[in-house]
Amino acid sequence: MDFFALKRYFFQILTCTALSIMVLACSSDDDGNDNTDTDNDTILDISDNCPTIANEDQLDTDSDGLGDACDEDDDNDGILDIDDNCPLTSNPLQEDADNDGIGDICDDNTILPQFPCENGLANGHPCSGFDLMSQITIDVLGGDGAEGNDSWGWTDPQTGNEYALVGTSTNAAFVDITNPSNPVFLGTLPTATTNSPWRDIKVYNNHAFIVSEAPGHGMQVFDLTRLRNVANPPETFTADANYNGFGSAHNIVINEDSGFAYAVGSDTFNGGPHFVNIQNPTAPIAAGGYADDAYSHDAQVITYNGPDADYTGREILIGSNENEVVIVDVTNKSNPVQISTIDYGNIGYTHQGWFTEDMVYFLLGDEVDEISFGLNSRTVVFDFSDLDNPLFHMEYLGPTAAIDHNGYVVGNTFYVANYTAGLRAIDISNLDSGVMTETGFIDTYIPDDNTSFNGAWNIYPFFESGNIVVSDINGGLFIVRPSN
Repeated sequence: MDFFALKRYFFQILTCTALSIMVLACSSDDDGNDNTDTDNDTILDISDNCPTIANEDQLDTDSDGLGDACDEDDDNDGILDIDDNCPLTSNPLQEDADNDGIGDICDDNTILPQFPCENGLANGHPCSGFDLMSQITIDVLGGDGAEGNDSWGWTDPQTGNEYALVGTSTNAAFVDITNPSNPVFLGTLPTATTNSPWRDIKVYNNHAFIVSEAPGHGMQVFDLTRLRNVANPPETFTADANYNGFGSAHNIVINEDSGFAYAVGSDTFNGGPHFVNIQNPTAPIAAGGYADDAYSHDAQVITYNGPDADYTGREILIGSNENEVVIVDVTNKSNPVQISTIDYGNIGYTHQGWFTEDMVYFLLGDEVDEISFGLNSRTVVFDFSDLDNPLFHMEYLGPTAAIDHNGYVVGNTFYVANYTAGLRAIDISNLDSGVMTETGFIDTYIPDDNTSFNGAWNIYPFFESGNIVVSDINGGLFIVRPSN
């Protein structure tokens, strides 16, 4: 073969090779599989286990070749994810012992009540919608012959553990209720002087502040972080500080925003609020008081953020003062100023009240109107949208003649300690329309629902876990939860 013939031969081979490559390239483009990424998740369709839904992590829990993002049964247990109470872990029987909607196999909190509410009873206590997680009797907390009174709660910011702080006639008792079905009684702080049926506790900056009507008692301060390291419970504690600017006091109120405590019903300022700076908890400082409206039985103090723009950011005290409600601007401790007062029909004893979360309404309990006027448990609701001009809005009558005591608002629920009728939960979502509806209860006092001073004194419904503390005069500490 001459030189030119050889050249033509190689040229033909190169041409055919090039044409073959072009044909293959065109064929690949036509397939649309090698270089296509339909869902733009950087995984080509040919390798993507869910090519139409972005899932860059390619998670495939049940290893069935179908990514979780487009797998309707991620754990391949025969229960579609939409119905599965544990969609990423196989549990075809859907066991859920605590009825919280989370399957046992993936539920980190399977704490069960000692006494669920079944057929209207929880360990003999009438109930609806609340389970009795556990109870510690008053003789355990306070000793023989003790009675229960006020209570509060503390959540340890370091550990997340929850504690009930329970007042008795002899002491303040501390209980770890992190596992509400197996609470641990950690110990007591004895009364500073003598025993008294009245003891009140509030919390600020990881410290408890405790007052009593025991003469000369003052305000005990207790560092709650000490409860983290109780080696041999129950212990008998000593106070970390004691403020003696007053002797006896019926109640204590704290505005945690400002770091001020307000002792009410004390033997100073005609029983009006006695101001204490507790910003350094173990070194309380007297900060004046307010005597113009005489005895204050209870109060709520808030940094105002409600509808009345005239008082935004001001520190406002709402006092329940035996025969009226008073609204006082206490921002300037050296010059507190009354804003307004309001009374209402059938006054028995203006006892205690609480704002709704939007600060539009104030829900008040009168402690003896049931005795004086033969009413069922009554809550009086005021419209406080204009603090200078408070108005009566409505009243709610409960299903029993039991005396209402302390009440608190969480979201759209008003929780009331209703003495012989126990804890009552009332839906207040339709307050604007004048409607309040009881949605559940648990009666901590079994014998009756009479109009008498027995049973539930106070509740603490503010734990994020849903645990609710009820302190009962006769029964001690009840830990309850809404039924699932």
